Amino acid sequence: MTKAKIAITLPRPLLANARRAVKEGRAESVSAYVTSALEEKAKLDDLKAMLDEMLAETGGPMTSAERREAERMLGLRPRRKRRAA
Repeated sequence: MTKAKIAITLPRPLLANARRAVKEGRAESVSAYVTSALEEKAKLDDLKAMLDEMLAETGGPMTSAERREAERMLGLRPRRKRRAA
């Protein structure tokens, strides 16, 4: 992969996080840390674009009721108990 050198401005806390990652051995360098973050952001952007396309092809986002039912079916939401009449 061809590389290019650029200059960027970061908020100090983010720079401190990157330097800490290097110091702790979680990144080879600040540049490697930033590269990894940008790669992850690009993946998320690609996934969002794919999701937007899928939603457009299937009629749009789920309704609140559809989301609740999907969560219930996946075990993420307990089934509501019905009250006795």
